[in-house]
Amino acid sequence: MWSIIIKALPQLIAAGIKYTLPMAVIAFIFGLILALITALVRLSPRGGAFNIIKVIFRFYVWLFRSTPLLVQLFIVYFGLPYLRWAPLWPNGIKLGALTAGIITFSLNTGAYASETIRAAIASLPRGQWEAAYALGMTKRKVLQRIILPQALRVALPPLANSFIGLVKDTSLAASITIVEMFEVSQQIAAENYQPLLMYSLVALLYAVVCSLLSWLQGHLEKITSRYVLKRP
Repeated sequence: MWSIIIKALPQLIAAGIKYTLPMAVIAFIFGLILALITALVRLSPRGGAFNIIKVIFRFYVWLFRSTPLLVQLFIVYFGLPYLRWAPLWPNGIKLGALTAGIITFSLNTGAYASETIRAAIASLPRGQWEAAYALGMTKRKVLQRIILPQALRVALPPLANSFIGLVKDTSLAASITIVEMFEVSQQIAAENYQPLLMYSLVALLYAVVCSLLSWLQGHLEKITSRYVLKRP
């Protein structure tokens, strides 16, 4: 048993460093950018034609929160090549496995994280906006200097949980041929006929990574909350 673990562990760790963690980090960064844009659009008081944009973003959030992530991966990787439109995509939209994975994870993360950010911004007292406007600050400066820093502190725990969940969800990328940790464990299990051992080993690696991320989350919460007045 130990010989199998010693032989398999470096391969699993290498797959995690090469695919699992980079894919999760890149997708989370793009997802956060998309989430912030989505949240700000949906919170905007603008009306008229801007409502069409709000509807589009609302539909995007509904779509990705209402469908399974695995199905989304299959649609982007296996389905888009059949989406043919002569002016732009005469042969369909063909994406590499890693690209398809990052796009799907980013869109999925953006949909969920946008609700977290939207709720964090909406939870702040409206009086802070009004006080900042009274001081002559523009809306952009209010967001940068007052609203977003406070919203980040409120949104940090759920966003960190989303990232930890994303790291685990990258195991689904094995279904579209990305050779991340879970896919490597499947390949090794097919060679040595020890599926229980291999799947337990990869589960342990995920647990270690997620435990480290949970520790980092707690450390970041302490840093962002150091100036918050605590109730006696």
